Amino acid sequence: MKEESKMFTGIIQEIGSVVAATRKGGGVVLNVRAPICAAEIKVNDSVSLNGVCQTVVSKAADTFEVEAVEETLKKTTLGTLKAGGKVNVELAMRLSDRVGGHLVQGHVDCVGQVSSIEKKSMSWVVRVSYPAEFARYIIPVGSIAVDGVSLTVASLEGSEFTISVIPHTLEMTTLSDVQSGMAVNLEFDLVGKYIERLLTHGGKEGSGEKGGITLEKLAGWGFGA
Repeated sequence: MKEESKMFTGIIQEIGSVVAATRKGGGVVLNVRAPICAAEIKVNDSVSLNGVCQTVVSKAADTFEVEAVEETLKKTTLGTLKAGGKVNVELAMRLSDRVGGHLVQGHVDCVGQVSSIEKKSMSWVVRVSYPAEFARYIIPVGSIAVDGVSLTVASLEGSEFTISVIPHTLEMTTLSDVQSGMAVNLEFDLVGKYIERLLTHGGKEGSGEKGGITLEKLAGWGFGA
């Protein structure tokens, strides 16, 4: 039996439709119709909905259900989904799969807002604003997941970035429905987060060595005048 990781690639497999969004305590139960993914998915599998990793709690022939809890609703846009709405669906990748996009955890970092959309002859250039404290995780021509879609950062300016969306991506995802002012789920590149953690907390546990890169450490490693 092949095991699946709780990791995604940002390559959307299907646009699902929300059959029902039912409040349950402080959370919401989402029933999603996605025949292609539902045919393969099993209860307890992980699935990405608009870039948010969720666990399948029940399924039928062409639908499945997930339970988005309070913390998820606080950090993502899943709480805004309503019956009849569209949602990007991706199943968890297998370890044997090609990584067609980039490594995406489905752990949304923040919610951004679409600032503007410029329609060109062959693409859409979408400008998105995001909280300034996340600026350290984004670089020009780096990867970012927007509503679960793996995209390349075209440009950076202040706390805004642009992405260039090709016609195929528009056709295969819900990005064709984005409008100025719309909220979108953002997940920044996983690699940058690990590098930051290593640089700021790099000391060996129990050794008394402090983490992080310092001038003293660089000098000790032979760098400097």
